[in-house]
Amino acid sequence: MSNYLFWPAMLAGFGITALLGWWMIPFLHKLKFGQTIREVGPSWHKKKQGTPTMGGLMFIAGTCAAVCACIPVYYSLAGRETPLMMTKIFGGLAMAVGYGAIGFMDDYIGIVKKRNLGLTERQKLILQFLVAAAYLFTLRLAGDDTATVIPFVGRVELGLLYYPLAAVLIVGLTNAVNFTDGIDGLNATVSLLVFGSLGLCAGLLSMTGLSAMGLAAAAACLGFLLWNFHPAKVFMGDTGSLFLGGMAGALAFGLDMPVLLLPVGLIYWAEILSVVMQVAYFKSTKRKYGEGRRLFKMTPIHHHFEMCKWSEVKICGVFGLVTLLGCAAAVGAVVWGV
Repeated sequence: MSNYLFWPAMLAGFGITALLGWWMIPFLHKLKFGQTIREVGPSWHKKKQGTPTMGGLMFIAGTCAAVCACIPVYYSLAGRETPLMMTKIFGGLAMAVGYGAIGFMDDYIGIVKKRNLGLTERQKLILQFLVAAAYLFTLRLAGDDTATVIPFVGRVELGLLYYPLAAVLIVGLTNAVNFTDGIDGLNATVSLLVFGSLGLCAGLLSMTGLSAMGLAAAAACLGFLLWNFHPAKVFMGDTGSLFLGGMAGALAFGLDMPVLLLPVGLIYWAEILSVVMQVAYFKSTKRKYGEGRRLFKMTPIHHHFEMCKWSEVKICGVFGLVTLLGCAAAVGAVVWGV
């Protein structure tokens, strides 16, 4: 019976997202919602000036439509799902949309001010922690506990420590996914593989609805890539990248295995860690030598490889392969370690 859910969910996620491009890209052009390219970025990015942004609305709509249409129909035919699992699915989707809304505000303010800045860092962090707290609170109300599953180890009870750790992980992940956005097709490619693998893990554990949500999100990323792959006709903006971060968190916490975010999110973590390392090294060398030095030519790290003359297509391919290896490790851990 599961196939009757997976295929419609994936087709809806892909089809709605891909078809929306025909309407939304000209609409964003008409509104003059074009990307402002940072002056500190690679000089060849200047040619992307004015490319429509906020295109993440396309896969947000595709994912939400697929989940909200297919999953209730499936459960009405196959039987009722537990309130906790339904909360994990729709509460997780709401969290992702909440992060997308924060990104929308950030994008919109940046566009209105005609500069590549939106909300302040403090404003974004406060809003992000509030969304994470609301999600964790709904899970608690639905009967979720404070334990997490670690493959090959078992179920580990964290007690009250669970909530601050979970909130920090969700917000950290969301910002890491945001840093992964910066060249054509990269974030959508990486996230497609992440969502597909987490959806597969859910299917292996007979979490049919959660699996369908992951596969629908993966298919929506594929539909977006038709418009976002190099040379991109539209960018996802913070609207899209923050939604993707929220979705990755929702799937991992829905599985009760946020530890899987370590292998599947190798690229996400490398992106944000490169920024942290660059800033820390620059500040420490400035104190010591009077001038700051850099570990990388530019961060996030995908820009370092750009400065090393890697093409955007090559970066997407290599980073996608690294993600695929991490995803394979996560699936293997679920198969043999749970």
